[in-house]
Amino acid sequence: MKWPDVVGSAVTSTLRGRIRTVLTVVAVFIGALTLTLTSGMGTGVNRYIDETVAAFGDADTLYVQKSQPLLELSTGTGPRAYDPEDTQVSTGFGVSFAGLSEENIATVEDTPGVAEVQPVYNVVPTYLGAAGEKFQLALGVPVHGDGLQMVTGATAAEGEDEIAIPDSWVADLGFASAEDAVGGTVQVVMTDQAGAERSFEARVSGVTQASLAGVAMNPLPSTSFNERLYAYQTGGGPEQIPASYIMARAIMDDPAQATAVQEELERAGMVASTVEDQLGMFRTVIDAVIWILNTCAVIALLAASLGIVNTLLMSVQERTREIGLMKALGMSGPKVFGLFSLEAVFIGFLGAVLGVATGVAGSWVAGVLAEGFLAGLPGLSLFAFRARSLALIAVAVLAIAFLAGTIPAVRAAGKDPITALRHE
Repeated sequence: MKWPDVVGSAVTSTLRGRIRTVLTVVAVFIGALTLTLTSGMGTGVNRYIDETVAAFGDADTLYVQKSQPLLELSTGTGPRAYDPEDTQVSTGFGVSFAGLSEENIATVEDTPGVAEVQPVYNVVPTYLGAAGEKFQLALGVPVHGDGLQMVTGATAAEGEDEIAIPDSWVADLGFASAEDAVGGTVQVVMTDQAGAERSFEARVSGVTQASLAGVAMNPLPSTSFNERLYAYQTGGGPEQIPASYIMARAIMDDPAQATAVQEELERAGMVASTVEDQLGMFRTVIDAVIWILNTCAVIALLAASLGIVNTLLMSVQERTREIGLMKALGMSGPKVFGLFSLEAVFIGFLGAVLGVATGVAGSWVAGVLAEGFLAGLPGLSLFAFRARSLALIAVAVLAIAFLAGTIPAVRAAGKDPITALRHE
């Protein structure tokens, strides 16, 4: 019997015991389906985190603060009405900061491994005026990342008095839609050291989406507009006020030097963190959950492999005389082994194909159903698939099926033809 005939015989024999085969395939299918869904979820969520990192900044940048900030997560529900008694200042990162001084900036510049320092002025607007209303305003830190997710429009352009607003602010600021907001204007009111107020008109350059980093929870001005507001804020007094910076971006020569630079700045009373430091917790939690789910999927596949062993052992027992006849007619032991191994692989193939295909299709349905729960994180696709990952899952299932079929195949290949022919 030639190998093409062995393959055809394996498929025919597998389909002969329909109920037994179907039950075994279902067990393999469950494991493959679970692996597909968990793999897609891990890829989708981690891709979103990567996009958030891109929006937040570059991998070779450290974000330096005077001291460890106190977390104050933004609700992202829109602007608050202006209250003169409320002086709490927060930033686009969702936290409050103590300011950095010129001496701190000089220390960062002199730190080995730092190539460039970009300080960000600590601007404290009085309020934001729009649609005849006044709103509390804490400006976010101007974003230099290229991956900021926009509903429409673009980030604030350098050299222009522009500002990007969160999508949750659009209606409250009197705009009919995000598209209507782009090109519109708002008034940023500042108070100088003499107590004089001045209104600065800012053009809305775009509307941002929320993200895990909280980078788009507050309006984001251009760097030049931020500096212009700061110049007015510190003017009007009898003496020049020392510069105060909300944070500084320290661009490193080599990202591998991050730990050494962080330790040096910590000794100087400052805290420096990378984007991965701030978002690493999310990635760790997601990876841990995916690992646990994948473990459950592998356990399901191992249980399915026992089903394959049981199915083929019974098949060997039932076909003992048939095996003896094949060997008596000249079929070699390796081909008998191959026959039963191929039956196991065929069962694994059916389970893998059905599991992967159903997982991909089912993920689309699950993604649609989950849209309401993910409304607070626009841009997040709960599932995303890579062809390589899907192929790896299929290969893993086939490998487990092959290994499961090894014991029955060895038993079948080792049967003595004369004894087998006498079997009742």
